[in-house]
Amino acid sequence: QVRLVESGGGLVQAGGSLRLSCAASGVTSSINLMGWFRQAPGKEREMVAVVNGLGRTDYAAFVKGRFTLSRDVAKNTVYLQMNSLKPEDTAVYYCNVRPALEQYWGQGTQVTVSS
Repeated sequence: QVRLVESGGGLVQAGGSLRLSCAASGVTSSINLMGWFRQAPGKEREMVAVVNGLGRTDYAAFVKGRFTLSRDVAKNTVYLQMNSLKPEDTAVYYCNVRPALEQYWGQGTQVTVSS
């Protein structure tokens, strides 16, 4: 059974930094995609940053230059370094992993950026 363990959310002032991590266990096939999505109150869930099986990363336009996604392939773990945080980055951040034709979500971690 695939399990995602997220950590690193919290409260930070605007301009500050946070680092999220997500570790996937129970994955028995190659991971096609892994990364982070977020959902703010009253809004739809949106992609923040993802990395595919070849190591290519894609970022949402609103985080380019501020967030960096990295991965540890051996540990099936991804890290999201978030710098220059803005109040509009406030949301629940969800880890997502896609092994083979499946998809799994983490429970979410709250990120709150105060102005």
